[in-house]
Amino acid sequence: MNERIAPLEPPYDPEVAVAIDKWMPKGSPMPPLALFRTIARHPMLRDRLRPLGSGLLNHGTLPARVRELLILRTSARCGATYECGVHVTAFAAAAGLDDEAVRATTLAPDAFAARHDDDALALRLADELHDRATISDALFRALRDRFGEVALLEMAAVAGFYHLVVFVIRTARLDDEPWAAKLPRA
Repeated sequence: MNERIAPLEPPYDPEVAVAIDKWMPKGSPMPPLALFRTIARHPMLRDRLRPLGSGLLNHGTLPARVRELLILRTSARCGATYECGVHVTAFAAAAGLDDEAVRATTLAPDAFAARHDDDALALRLADELHDRATISDALFRALRDRFGEVALLEMAAVAGFYHLVVFVIRTARLDDEPWAAKLPRA
């Protein structure tokens, strides 16, 4: 194990057990994620991060494919194999992401720069936000024209939220989940 901050292990205090249970999908056969068990060490974070994360994953307005591309590209750019692996395993197929689309999340920007489809727009947004904490006027117009302003705000929130998640993962130095897909390579 390489963790700097070890995830909590059972048996949990009752309030921690309730909180961790809320983080996991209902009926999940998987044990609680190391990420969730690490966040659970901090009472305010464990209570406040989950509603936003759950909202972005389960109640957002973005197509699942666009959301997952944003998450995967943001995580890949930050070197978070943990988060990529979890999302590829848990969400990629349901979001319509095949191996080629997942692989695109690890490629250099020029691999999709000439494309103008939803995938390319999502990947460019993740890159520009990661590199400059803003987006160009041209990309803003393309995203607004394609998705609208409300979705554009949500896209920025998804990228920002997953930077936060990655910072926690990388600070704690969490080991990849053993069941999760490996980060695809170009």
